[in-house]
Amino acid sequence: MQVLSEESVRHLLVRTGFTPSLAELQPFVGMASEAAVDRILIAAQQNKTTGALPAFIAASTFTPPRELKTQEERQAQRRTQILEGVDMKQWWLWEMLTTPQPLAERMTLFWHNHFATSQQKVVRSMAMWNQHQLLRANALGSFATMLRGVVVDPAMLIYLDNANSRKEAPNENLAREFLELFTLGEASTSKAYSEADIKEAARALTGYSIEPETGAFVFRPRIHDTGNKTIFAQTGNVDGEGLVNLILAQSQTARYIVTKLWLEFVSPTPNLAVIAKAADAFRQSSYDVSTALRVLLLCDDFWAAGNRGSLIKSPIDLLVGVARQFQFSISQPDVLMNRAAGLGQNLLNPPNVKGWPGGVQWINATSLLERKRTTEQIFSIGNNMNASSLGMSFDREKFLNQYGATSEREPEPAAKVKLAGAMLATAQTTHDVPAGTVGSAYIRALTLDPAFQLK
Repeated sequence: MQVLSEESVRHLLVRTGFTPSLAELQPFVGMASEAAVDRILIAAQQNKTTGALPAFIAASTFTPPRELKTQEERQAQRRTQILEGVDMKQWWLWEMLTTPQPLAERMTLFWHNHFATSQQKVVRSMAMWNQHQLLRANALGSFATMLRGVVVDPAMLIYLDNANSRKEAPNENLAREFLELFTLGEASTSKAYSEADIKEAARALTGYSIEPETGAFVFRPRIHDTGNKTIFAQTGNVDGEGLVNLILAQSQTARYIVTKLWLEFVSPTPNLAVIAKAADAFRQSSYDVSTALRVLLLCDDFWAAGNRGSLIKSPIDLLVGVARQFQFSISQPDVLMNRAAGLGQNLLNPPNVKGWPGGVQWINATSLLERKRTTEQIFSIGNNMNASSLGMSFDREKFLNQYGATSEREPEPAAKVKLAGAMLATAQTTHDVPAGTVGSAYIRALTLDPAFQLK
């Protein structure tokens, strides 16, 4: 157990949410680490969204395909559905910007990337919304419940081509990704299953389809393979639910999910002993996500100085973190959403079923330049640092005053230390800021430092 300093609290909140404002830190300073982690986990589990729901939720504009007579009508339908997806993305981004429990949004984003599904292929906005609600409802709850929901999720069935899978010609896409990406990891690494297991799992998922008119899940018994299947060396008349049960019985499932949580929250280098401990707790809790995450957030590796600043911010981390830390007023969240997409993270449209690769893949010569251009634009436009082209503004004087600095004078050495500690995960600049740099320019200089891209 440790008593948390302001520096440690900042590390905890950056990793479990987005970069916090100074006001968000204060309630946790002086708390024991266990109490702080429990407080964050419990509050996130109880989190309720507050933004007005997108209009299409109450009044769907989807027209059954049989009623669309022309190509123009079908194209118009697709455009409408995609625009409704944009409304959903704006709603979600607003929740990230304003939620008092950012871990709830971080975990929803984590699962969106894990069970990656793209609206570009799914098209149906309500299908994407319903999948989002499934992931949100179980983000810190039951992975088992979430997995059972995914196997009958219309968006996933469309995305991975299972809606037309029949016993005469099973489609293997969903079965393959269910094992390889969602639960067990690559067979070459995990040794947990074979190509034959994938083929048998595909048979188990035949007949799992959607109703074209409504988009709802439907089980079609006439095209479902009712014969015995042998999966993980067990034979029986397995269907989708039976497949999930078999997967959850594999010890590798817990290890795989916990390893992904480690890479998301702790460091790029897994500690196998801690992962094994967290995986055991995960299985014993019937796959309660918060139980596994609690073990990771309280392990020594999470708090180790060498692991601070070891993770790279995603575009969402970067932009939402800037807005929250500096207490920006946001008038155009769609512009911020589009900027995140331009930096490589387009919500609801991951690049493929593997999701955004993350980690060092977020940064290359081009993307780093674009990230720096974005923060430079945010912190350079206008005499009052009003990033009007991004629909963002903030009170620079108020921000600087918190750390004993002002906009028109060079910060004192103590203030420089505080600003670096607040803005950089390593609390140290990669490049020296030139002497004589006044407060407003000092903020900009820190955001352009490579260390600002780390968490």
